[in-house]
Amino acid sequence: MTDEPSQTLEAALADFTIDLPAEQVELLDRYRTVLWRWNEQLNLTRHTTLEKFVGRDLVDSLQLAEQLGHGERVLDIGTGGGVPGLVLAICRPDLRVSVCDSTQKKARVVQAIVEELQLPVRVYSCRAEEVLQLQTFGTLVARGVAALSKILYWLKPHWEAFDRLLLVKGQRWVEERGEARHRGLLNEIELRRIASYETRGNDSASVILSLTRATGEDSDEDS
Repeated sequence: MTDEPSQTLEAALADFTIDLPAEQVELLDRYRTVLWRWNEQLNLTRHTTLEKFVGRDLVDSLQLAEQLGHGERVLDIGTGGGVPGLVLAICRPDLRVSVCDSTQKKARVVQAIVEELQLPVRVYSCRAEEVLQLQTFGTLVARGVAALSKILYWLKPHWEAFDRLLLVKGQRWVEERGEARHRGLLNEIELRRIASYETRGNDSASVILSLTRATGEDSDEDS
């Protein structure tokens, strides 16, 4: 696929065989336009073509959306430019979405995007650990924030504030799991690979990992 300047989001979605309601397509198009505009001032995303916006940002977010229950309270940790949190809010309006980023400039931009698009999303300008001292959530989601061991270390004291963690990971996820095991960070955590899917231009599959507190002897499993 050649990403020509005249191409539309509708055409890019069709190329990836993604079918969304017209109102969601319109809002997604507005979102990526505003995001790319802000990206000229602040490094928010490397996905500045329609092919990458759809093939990476939308595909990853829609894969996450399939794993979320109706009306779930969701926190996107380290949202950056709003992926996956704002995309989830657009494509799954039933969700109660919050996003956070510890970089204040990024959080302010995401707040500006939320206000411009009138999305029902709460934006926190702080680390996820601080948010979890104030609020509880059903699911935490993250993409490209840090290695698995770092995320588990950060969140270790806060499992009472959420039920599960969903992570979008690439081919290094097995290596990251090994490191987390070695550091003892998976001793009381049940890890499962709940989705595996191809992304255009990548040789290896992307995965979604689900992490919850272990309730029995069986933990740290890959299904």
